[in-house]
Amino acid sequence: QVQLVESGGGLVQPGGSLRLSCAISGFTLDFSAIAWFRQAPGKEREGVSCFSTSDGSTYYADSVKGRFTISKDNAKKTVYLQMNSLKPEDTAVYYCATTLGFDGDIWYLGRVYDYWGQGTQVTVSS
Repeated sequence: QVQLVESGGGLVQPGGSLRLSCAISGFTLDFSAIAWFRQAPGKEREGVSCFSTSDGSTYYADSVKGRFTISKDNAKKTVYLQMNSLKPEDTAVYYCATTLGFDGDIWYLGRVYDYWGQGTQVTVSS
């Protein structure tokens, strides 16, 4: 059974940092991409970042470029999202997702992904 488990969320002041983790288990085939999405109350789900395992390409939403970094630890089957210079507008539930098929042109669309975690809350507030 495929499982994605996020952790690392919490309350942080503006300008602070958090590192989210997504532990992946149960895959019998190699997944082709791992992404982070977020959803704030009353807003649509937004693609934040993606890591393509086929070529190591990374993708970021314009709103987080230069502040967030996605990385992957193959040995631990874990993907990280390092979030720096956090802003109140980054407040959301963050989800990781994976897919066996991947198209980098549409990495930000939730429908591309087959498996999702349960989410972890990130709150940026003073």
